[in-house]
Amino acid sequence: MKLNQIWTEKYRPRSVSDYVFVDTEVQNQVEHWISTKSIPHLLLYGPAGTGKTTLAKVLVNELEVDSIDVMFANGSKEGRKIEWIDRLISFCQTMPMNLGGFKIVIIDEADYLNHLSVQPAMRNLMEEYTDSVRFILTCNFPNRIIPPLKSRCHEIRIDKTDKEQFALRIINVLTQENVEFDPEDLMTYIDATYPDLRKCLNLLQPNSITGRLSNPKNQGNVTSDYKLDAVSLFRQGRIREARQLICNNVRPDEMEDFFRWAYDNLDLWSKTDEGRDDAVVIIRDGIVAHASCGDTEINLSATLIKLTKIEV
Repeated sequence: MKLNQIWTEKYRPRSVSDYVFVDTEVQNQVEHWISTKSIPHLLLYGPAGTGKTTLAKVLVNELEVDSIDVMFANGSKEGRKIEWIDRLISFCQTMPMNLGGFKIVIIDEADYLNHLSVQPAMRNLMEEYTDSVRFILTCNFPNRIIPPLKSRCHEIRIDKTDKEQFALRIINVLTQENVEFDPEDLMTYIDATYPDLRKCLNLLQPNSITGRLSNPKNQGNVTSDYKLDAVSLFRQGRIREARQLICNNVRPDEMEDFFRWAYDNLDLWSKTDEGRDDAVVIIRDGIVAHASCGDTEINLSATLIKLTKIEV
Protein backbone atom coordinates (compact mmCIF):
# COMPACT_ATOMS: atom_id res chain seq x y z
CA MET A 1 0.00 0.00 0.00
CA LYS A 2 1.37 3.42 -0.97
CA LEU A 3 0.62 6.05 1.63
CA ASN A 4 1.62 8.77 -0.80
CA GLN A 5 -1.52 7.93 -2.77
CA ILE A 6 -4.27 9.67 -0.83
CA TRP A 7 -7.42 7.59 -1.11
CA THR A 8 -9.78 10.57 -1.25
CA GLU A 9 -8.03 11.70 -4.45
CA LYS A 10 -7.25 8.26 -5.83
CA TYR A 11 -10.91 7.25 -5.73
CA ARG A 12 -12.42 10.65 -6.54
CA PRO A 13 -14.72 10.29 -9.60
CA ARG A 14 -13.30 12.01 -12.69
CA SER A 15 -16.29 11.67 -15.00
CA VAL A 16 -20.06 11.93 -14.74
CA SER A 17 -20.35 8.16 -15.32
CA ASP A 18 -18.28 7.50 -12.18
CA TYR A 19 -20.08 10.04 -10.00
CA VAL A 20 -22.80 8.61 -7.73
CA PHE A 21 -25.97 10.70 -8.06
CA VAL A 22 -28.63 10.38 -5.37
CA ASP A 23 -31.17 12.46 -7.31
CA THR A 24 -31.92 11.47 -10.93
CA GLU A 25 -33.17 14.99 -11.69
CA VAL A 26 -29.80 16.41 -10.71
CA GLN A 27 -28.09 13.77 -12.86
CA ASN A 28 -30.25 14.67 -15.88
CA GLN A 29 -29.53 18.36 -15.39
CA VAL A 30 -25.78 17.80 -15.15
CA GLU A 31 -25.78 15.56 -18.24
CA HIS A 32 -27.70 18.26 -20.13
CA TRP A 33 -25.11 20.90 -19.21
CA ILE A 34 -22.32 18.60 -20.37
CA SER A 35 -24.03 17.86 -23.68
CA THR A 36 -24.56 21.59 -24.35
CA LYS A 37 -21.05 22.47 -23.08
CA SER A 38 -22.36 25.23 -20.82
CA ILE A 39 -23.36 25.74 -17.21
CA PRO A 40 -24.93 28.59 -15.22
CA HIS A 41 -23.41 29.92 -12.00
CA LEU A 42 -23.90 27.11 -9.48
CA LEU A 43 -24.38 26.84 -5.74
CA LEU A 44 -23.81 23.23 -4.59
CA TYR A 45 -24.78 22.68 -0.97
CA GLY A 46 -25.25 19.78 1.42
CA PRO A 47 -23.53 17.84 4.22
CA ALA A 48 -19.75 17.60 4.38
CA GLY A 49 -18.09 14.87 2.36
CA THR A 50 -21.06 14.13 0.08
CA GLY A 51 -19.37 15.07 -3.21
CA LYS A 52 -19.97 18.78 -3.80
CA THR A 53 -16.37 19.64 -4.71
CA THR A 54 -16.08 16.37 -6.61
CA LEU A 55 -19.08 17.30 -8.78
CA ALA A 56 -17.54 20.72 -9.46
CA LYS A 57 -14.32 19.05 -10.63
CA VAL A 58 -16.25 16.51 -12.69
CA LEU A 59 -17.96 19.39 -14.50
CA VAL A 60 -14.59 21.02 -15.21
CA ASN A 61 -13.30 17.73 -16.68
CA GLU A 62 -16.40 16.97 -18.71
CA LEU A 63 -16.64 20.51 -20.08
CA GLU A 64 -12.95 20.24 -21.07
CA VAL A 65 -12.01 23.55 -19.48
CA ASP A 66 -8.24 24.13 -19.65
CA SER A 67 -6.58 23.99 -16.21
CA ILE A 68 -5.19 27.51 -16.73
CA ASP A 69 -8.79 28.72 -16.99
CA VAL A 70 -9.79 27.30 -13.61
CA MET A 71 -9.36 29.21 -10.36
CA PHE A 72 -9.83 27.28 -7.12
CA ALA A 73 -10.26 29.11 -3.81
CA ASN A 74 -11.19 28.18 -0.25
CA GLY A 75 -13.75 30.51 1.30
CA SER A 76 -12.60 29.74 4.83
CA LYS A 77 -9.06 30.89 4.05
CA GLU A 78 -8.15 33.40 1.34
CA GLY A 79 -11.77 34.16 0.50
CA ARG A 80 -12.49 35.79 3.85
CA LYS A 81 -10.47 38.94 3.10
CA ILE A 82 -11.59 41.66 0.70
CA GLU A 83 -8.05 41.83 -0.75
CA TRP A 84 -8.71 38.46 -2.37
CA ILE A 85 -11.25 40.12 -4.66
CA ASP A 86 -8.37 41.83 -6.51
CA ARG A 87 -7.01 38.39 -7.48
CA LEU A 88 -10.46 37.32 -8.57
CA ILE A 89 -10.91 40.44 -10.71
CA SER A 90 -7.55 39.87 -12.42
CA PHE A 91 -8.54 36.28 -13.22
CA CYS A 92 -11.93 37.32 -14.63
CA GLN A 93 -10.51 40.12 -16.78
CA THR A 94 -8.37 37.87 -18.99
CA MET A 95 -9.97 35.94 -21.84
CA PRO A 96 -10.19 32.13 -21.65
CA MET A 97 -7.67 30.04 -23.60
CA ASN A 98 -10.47 28.47 -25.60
CA LEU A 99 -12.03 31.31 -27.57
CA GLY A 100 -15.78 31.11 -27.28
CA GLY A 101 -15.46 29.10 -24.08
CA PHE A 102 -15.38 30.26 -20.48
CA LYS A 103 -13.34 30.20 -17.30
CA ILE A 104 -14.52 28.61 -14.06
CA VAL A 105 -14.09 29.88 -10.51
CA ILE A 106 -14.62 27.17 -7.88
CA ILE A 107 -15.03 28.53 -4.36
CA ASP A 108 -15.08 25.77 -1.77
CA GLU A 109 -16.63 26.47 1.65
CA ALA A 110 -18.27 29.58 0.22
CA ASP A 111 -20.41 29.88 3.36
CA TYR A 112 -17.28 31.25 5.07
CA LEU A 113 -16.87 34.13 2.61
CA ASN A 114 -17.15 37.44 4.43
CA HIS A 115 -20.82 38.37 4.04
CA LEU A 116 -20.18 42.08 4.66
CA SER A 117 -17.42 42.59 2.09
CA VAL A 118 -16.43 39.67 -0.12
CA GLN A 119 -19.89 38.31 -0.93
CA PRO A 120 -21.37 41.71 -1.88
CA ALA A 121 -18.31 42.44 -4.05
CA MET A 122 -18.86 39.21 -5.97
CA ARG A 123 -22.36 40.16 -7.08
CA ASN A 124 -21.28 42.55 -9.82
CA LEU A 125 -18.43 40.27 -10.92
CA MET A 126 -20.84 37.41 -11.55
CA GLU A 127 -22.93 39.66 -13.79
CA GLU A 128 -20.17 41.67 -15.47
CA TYR A 129 -18.22 38.61 -16.64
CA THR A 130 -21.08 36.21 -17.19
CA ASP A 131 -20.13 35.77 -20.87
CA SER A 132 -16.67 34.43 -20.07
CA VAL A 133 -16.68 33.23 -16.43
CA ARG A 134 -18.80 30.77 -14.46
CA PHE A 135 -18.80 30.55 -10.68
CA ILE A 136 -19.31 27.28 -8.80
CA LEU A 137 -19.82 27.79 -5.06
CA THR A 138 -19.90 24.88 -2.63
CA CYS A 139 -21.05 25.09 0.98
CA ASN A 140 -22.55 23.20 3.89
CA PHE A 141 -24.82 26.02 5.07
CA PRO A 142 -26.55 27.87 2.21
CA ASN A 143 -28.28 30.22 4.67
CA ARG A 144 -24.89 31.89 5.15
CA ILE A 145 -24.81 32.94 1.49
CA ILE A 146 -26.41 36.36 1.02
CA PRO A 147 -29.67 36.33 -1.01
CA PRO A 148 -28.34 38.52 -3.89
CA LEU A 149 -25.54 36.00 -4.45
CA LYS A 150 -27.88 33.02 -4.25
CA SER A 151 -30.26 34.62 -6.74
CA ARG A 152 -27.48 34.65 -9.34
CA CYS A 153 -26.88 30.90 -8.98
CA HIS A 154 -28.67 27.70 -9.87
CA GLU A 155 -28.93 25.92 -6.51
CA ILE A 156 -28.40 22.16 -6.21
CA ARG A 157 -28.62 20.23 -2.99
CA ILE A 158 -26.17 17.32 -2.89
CA ASP A 159 -27.87 14.79 -0.65
CA LYS A 160 -26.12 12.05 1.28
CA THR A 161 -26.18 8.49 -0.06
CA ASP A 162 -27.97 5.92 2.06
CA LYS A 163 -25.82 4.15 4.61
CA GLU A 164 -25.79 0.87 2.71
CA GLN A 165 -24.43 2.50 -0.43
CA PHE A 166 -21.94 4.43 1.69
CA ALA A 167 -20.71 1.15 3.18
CA LEU A 168 -20.45 -0.49 -0.25
CA ARG A 169 -18.27 2.35 -1.54
CA ILE A 170 -15.98 2.00 1.47
CA ILE A 171 -15.80 -1.78 1.07
CA ASN A 172 -14.94 -1.33 -2.61
CA VAL A 173 -11.97 0.88 -1.69
CA LEU A 174 -10.71 -1.53 0.96
CA THR A 175 -11.06 -4.43 -1.46
CA GLN A 176 -9.10 -2.64 -4.18
CA GLU A 177 -6.42 -1.77 -1.61
CA ASN A 178 -6.27 -5.43 -0.46
CA VAL A 179 -7.11 -4.45 3.11
CA GLU A 180 -8.62 -7.13 5.33
CA PHE A 181 -11.24 -6.02 7.83
CA ASP A 182 -13.65 -7.27 10.42
CA PRO A 183 -17.22 -6.23 9.43
CA GLU A 184 -18.06 -5.08 12.97
CA ASP A 185 -14.90 -2.96 13.15
CA LEU A 186 -15.70 -1.43 9.77
CA MET A 187 -19.23 -0.52 10.88
CA THR A 188 -17.75 1.36 13.83
CA TYR A 189 -15.72 3.50 11.41
CA ILE A 190 -18.79 4.01 9.22
CA ASP A 191 -21.06 4.98 12.14
CA ALA A 192 -18.46 7.48 13.33
CA THR A 193 -18.17 9.26 9.97
CA TYR A 194 -21.37 8.77 7.93
CA PRO A 195 -22.30 10.57 5.68
CA ASP A 196 -18.83 12.13 5.29
CA LEU A 197 -17.11 9.79 2.80
CA ARG A 198 -13.99 11.93 2.72
CA LYS A 199 -13.57 11.76 6.48
CA CYS A 200 -14.15 8.02 6.51
CA LEU A 201 -11.46 7.38 3.89
CA ASN A 202 -9.04 9.73 5.65
CA LEU A 203 -9.57 7.79 8.87
CA LEU A 204 -9.37 4.36 7.29
CA GLN A 205 -6.19 4.84 5.26
CA PRO A 206 -3.66 5.36 8.10
CA ASN A 207 -5.40 2.65 10.12
CA SER A 208 -4.86 0.14 7.30
CA ILE A 209 -1.11 0.42 6.76
CA THR A 210 -0.50 -3.17 7.90
CA GLY A 211 -2.90 -4.53 5.31
CA ARG A 212 -5.59 -5.09 7.95
CA LEU A 213 -7.96 -2.48 9.34
CA SER A 214 -7.13 -1.66 12.97
CA ASN A 215 -9.65 -2.57 15.63
CA PRO A 216 -11.15 0.79 16.74
CA LYS A 217 -11.15 -0.42 20.36
CA ASN A 218 -7.36 -0.49 20.37
CA GLN A 219 -5.79 2.56 21.98
CA GLY A 220 -2.78 2.16 19.70
CA ASN A 221 -4.56 3.19 16.53
CA VAL A 222 -2.42 5.15 14.09
CA THR A 223 -5.03 7.87 14.06
CA SER A 224 -8.38 8.23 15.73
CA ASP A 225 -11.39 10.47 16.13
CA TYR A 226 -13.50 11.12 19.18
CA LYS A 227 -16.65 9.94 17.36
CA LEU A 228 -14.89 6.70 16.46
CA ASP A 229 -13.89 6.16 20.07
CA ALA A 230 -17.37 7.13 21.28
CA VAL A 231 -19.11 4.69 18.91
CA SER A 232 -16.75 1.95 20.08
CA LEU A 233 -17.63 2.72 23.71
CA PHE A 234 -21.35 2.75 22.90
CA ARG A 235 -21.00 -0.70 21.33
CA GLN A 236 -19.26 -1.96 24.46
CA GLY A 237 -22.08 -0.64 26.63
CA ARG A 238 -19.84 1.95 28.26
CA ILE A 239 -22.46 4.66 27.86
CA ARG A 240 -21.30 7.14 30.47
CA GLU A 241 -17.72 7.03 29.22
CA ALA A 242 -18.92 7.63 25.67
CA ARG A 243 -21.07 10.56 26.76
CA GLN A 244 -18.22 12.13 28.71
CA LEU A 245 -15.83 11.65 25.80
CA ILE A 246 -18.19 13.43 23.42
CA CYS A 247 -18.84 16.33 25.79
CA ASN A 248 -15.12 16.78 26.37
CA ASN A 249 -14.31 16.89 22.67
CA VAL A 250 -17.12 18.72 20.89
CA ARG A 251 -16.16 22.37 20.44
CA PRO A 252 -18.92 25.01 20.72
CA ASP A 253 -18.67 25.73 16.98
CA GLU A 254 -19.15 22.01 16.21
CA MET A 255 -22.46 21.60 18.05
CA GLU A 256 -24.61 21.94 14.92
CA ASP A 257 -22.46 19.41 13.09
CA PHE A 258 -22.70 16.99 16.02
CA PHE A 259 -26.50 17.17 16.16
CA ARG A 260 -26.55 16.53 12.42
CA TRP A 261 -24.27 13.51 12.85
CA ALA A 262 -26.54 12.19 15.60
CA TYR A 263 -29.50 12.55 13.23
CA ASP A 264 -27.69 10.92 10.31
CA ASN A 265 -26.90 7.90 12.49
CA LEU A 266 -30.25 7.19 14.13
CA ASP A 267 -29.55 3.45 14.18
CA LEU A 268 -26.84 4.17 16.74
CA TRP A 269 -29.54 5.11 19.26
CA SER A 270 -32.11 2.45 18.42
CA LYS A 271 -32.74 -0.42 16.03
CA THR A 272 -36.52 0.02 16.05
CA ASP A 273 -38.61 2.46 14.04
CA GLU A 274 -40.25 3.73 17.23
CA GLY A 275 -36.89 4.26 18.91
CA ARG A 276 -35.48 6.14 15.93
CA ASP A 277 -38.58 8.35 15.89
CA ASP A 278 -37.98 9.13 19.57
CA ALA A 279 -34.36 9.96 18.75
CA VAL A 280 -35.41 12.48 16.09
CA VAL A 281 -37.59 14.32 18.61
CA ILE A 282 -34.84 14.31 21.24
CA ILE A 283 -32.28 15.64 18.76
CA ARG A 284 -34.74 18.34 17.64
CA ASP A 285 -35.32 19.36 21.25
CA GLY A 286 -31.56 19.44 21.81
CA ILE A 287 -31.07 21.79 18.87
CA VAL A 288 -33.85 24.10 20.09
CA ALA A 289 -32.41 24.16 23.61
CA HIS A 290 -28.91 24.73 22.21
CA ALA A 291 -29.96 28.16 20.96
CA SER A 292 -31.13 29.31 24.39
CA CYS A 293 -29.08 27.30 26.89
CA GLY A 294 -26.29 29.26 28.58
CA ASP A 295 -24.05 26.19 28.88
CA THR A 296 -23.92 24.20 25.63
CA GLU A 297 -22.02 21.31 27.25
CA ILE A 298 -24.79 20.76 29.81
CA ASN A 299 -27.38 20.83 27.02
CA LEU A 300 -25.40 18.33 24.95
CA SER A 301 -24.92 16.03 27.96
CA ALA A 302 -28.66 16.14 28.72
CA THR A 303 -29.48 15.33 25.09
CA LEU A 304 -27.11 12.36 25.09
CA ILE A 305 -28.59 11.05 28.34
CA LYS A 306 -32.04 11.04 26.72
CA LEU A 307 -30.72 9.41 23.54
CA THR A 308 -28.95 6.62 25.38
CA LYS A 309 -32.06 5.85 27.44
CA ILE A 310 -34.09 5.03 24.32
CA GLU A 311 -35.09 1.38 24.23
CA VAL A 312 -32.73 -0.24 21.72
